[in-house]
Formats: sequence, structure tokens, C-alpha cells
Amino acid sequence: MNGFENNEEASQEEYPATMLDASGGATLGSAEISAISKNGYKLLKENKIAEAVECFSSILKIDQNNNYALVGMGDASRKKGDCQAAANYYRRCLDHHPENSYALFGLADCYKTLDMFEKAIEVWEQYLKHDSKNITVLTRVANAYRKVRDFKNAKAVFLRVLEMEADNPYAIIGLGHLNYDFKEYKEALFYWEKMLASNSENVDIRVLTSIGNCHRKLKTFNDGIPFFEKVLCKEPDNFYAAFGLADCYRGLKQQDRALEYWNRILVLDPRNKVILTRAGDAYRSLGDLDKAQHYYERALDVEFDMYAVLGLAIIAKVQKKFGDAITSLKRLAQQDPKNHRICIELADCLIKTGDKPGAVAVLEEFQRTGARNSHVAEMLDRL
Repeated sequence: MNGFENNEEASQEEYPATMLDASGGATLGSAEISAISKNGYKLLKENKIAEAVECFSSILKIDQNNNYALVGMGDASRKKGDCQAAANYYRRCLDHHPENSYALFGLADCYKTLDMFEKAIEVWEQYLKHDSKNITVLTRVANAYRKVRDFKNAKAVFLRVLEMEADNPYAIIGLGHLNYDFKEYKEALFYWEKMLASNSENVDIRVLTSIGNCHRKLKTFNDGIPFFEKVLCKEPDNFYAAFGLADCYRGLKQQDRALEYWNRILVLDPRNKVILTRAGDAYRSLGDLDKAQHYYERALDVEFDMYAVLGLAIIAKVQKKFGDAITSLKRLAQQDPKNHRICIELADCLIKTGDKPGAVAVLEEFQRTGARNSHVAEMLDRL
């Protein structure tokens, strides 16, 4: 949900002038080929991809390993969204010009787009041997480490960026995401609040939802509510803010307020089974069993949902239809034997029917799975 990544693009359009000034001794062969190359990059900048390809292709007919033309063809393929073809051109360039920084950058970015993060890291690390202080590349490396769940290296690279540029937004955002991913919510909150402090007037709404979500995870629900409300003031139909508010009110046991926002989401997304089930839970908590049943059944009309079935079983238990409840709960327990809520509800139903040994057996079976839950343990002790 907080998919707010480093979207900074490398200035590939600058390649021709830069590369011609720092060609490392390589030559294009002639002034004419140089002019064609410059024109190709100019056309790329103007988004005239087909014409640019014609320029680069004409160079490759004369010099099949020309680094400018190969990088240009790679850039053109990337602009067309064909990262596989682009990667082939960049690799071909690197076969003959292994230290070409633009081919390295382009290839790494292709791997990132293709979700081949390990390969992207390998190429970016190679790039950094020649340009160790390139902040754009460093933030991309750090984000790639985050994608492969390498907390230590991701954090080290982000912090390295902040040593070079204390207010770099991509590093701050990256550290926020990184800590959130690894459930370090207090640390994540520190970075998101830092981002807010640096731009409180025009802060991105994703920063606001991220701060709200940290409070939601920390169960400081009252502190999270104002951030989600600010988002809804700017974007009344924002799903994440409405969900965050509903979940905060749910955490505060204010189910009537939570329902306002569950139903607000359902106006826009009436077949969202998760929200339908949450709304069913809220109505059940408020004692409106008919509406709760209606929402659970709507969720099951969309697709099987374990929590909707659990909700219906709990309603059956409240209505003293213990046989129906036990049948449903036993099926759920087979599907998810480590779910303590199912275990407790099933044991409670068995107790209510006078089957104390059956309840004990259910609780002991849960513990044999290796799962640990204090409520299950307490219930077993009482029995």
C-alpha cells in the first residue's frame, strides 16, 4: 500500500554530450557517425523513438559494437517498455565496453523493472566502483536490497546517502518503508515524521497515510486518526485513508464509527470481501446479527473467506444453533489448525453443549501444532 518508491529517472537524454566528452579514448569512427548519434539522442529526448532507432541502426551497420548506438538502442527499447530487448543491447555494449557507465545503469534499471533485484544489485555495485558517490544509484541499490529483504545492507546504504545529503527524500522515504517492512514501526515513524517536518505545507499524502499506518500498527489509534482525516480532506475517495480510519475506530472499539468508513469503501468497491467481512464483524459487535449475516453472505458470494465463515459460525453460536456452529468451526480448524480464534470458539461451543472432554481435546490439539496462545492456555487451565 505504501508503494511510494524512488521514481527518479536517470537523465539518459544527456548521454551523447557527456559520452562524447568522456569517451575514454574510444572513437565513433567519423564526424558523420558522431552527428548521427547526437541526432539519435535528440530524437529520443523528443520521444521520436522510431526515428531514433533508425539513426542508431544506421551506425550499427557501420560499426556493430559502437557503444553510443548500443546504449541508444537500449534506451529506445526501454522507452518502448521492452526491457528484455533493452537488456540485450546493454549487455552487448558491456561485452565490448565493460565499464560503460550508461550501459551499466540501463542494465541495472532493466533488471529492477523485471523484478530481478539480485542481478540489479550486482550491476549497480559494479557501477559504484567507478562512481561511488552517485546518490541516484545508491538509493536504487538500497531499495533493491529492501526488495530482497536484506535489512542490514539496505539500511547501511540509505544511511550512507544521508551522510552525503542529510535531507535526501528518497533515502528518508526508503528508511521509512524499510523499517515498516520489518515491523520496526517506531523507527519507521521517526523517518516519516522527518519527511513531514521537511515539507509540512505540501506533504505527499502517502507520507500522511504512512504515519497513520505506523500509529495503527503501534495501536496508538487516536494519534493515527488525524493523519487519515487529513488525507480524506484532500482525497475523499482514498481507499487507504478510509481503511486506516475504519481500522483505528475498530481498534478503539468504536464500531459504529468504523462502519461509517467500511461502508464508505463499499460504495466504491462493493465486492471487496475483506471489507464486507469487516463490516459484518462491526454489525455483529453492535448486536445487529441480521445485518452482520447479510454482509458475511455477501463476502462469501464474492469468494470463500475464512473470516466470513467464522463470523457466521459465531452468529450461529449466539443464536444457540450449536450444531451448525460446531460443523463450520471444525471445517475451519482443519483448514487452519493454528488459528487460536477458531480453536477458542469451537471449544466454547463444545462446552455449551456439555462436551467438556471434546473441548479439552480441541485445545490440546491446538497446542500439539506448536502454536502458542495465552487465551488457549488459560482456557485449558480452567477446564
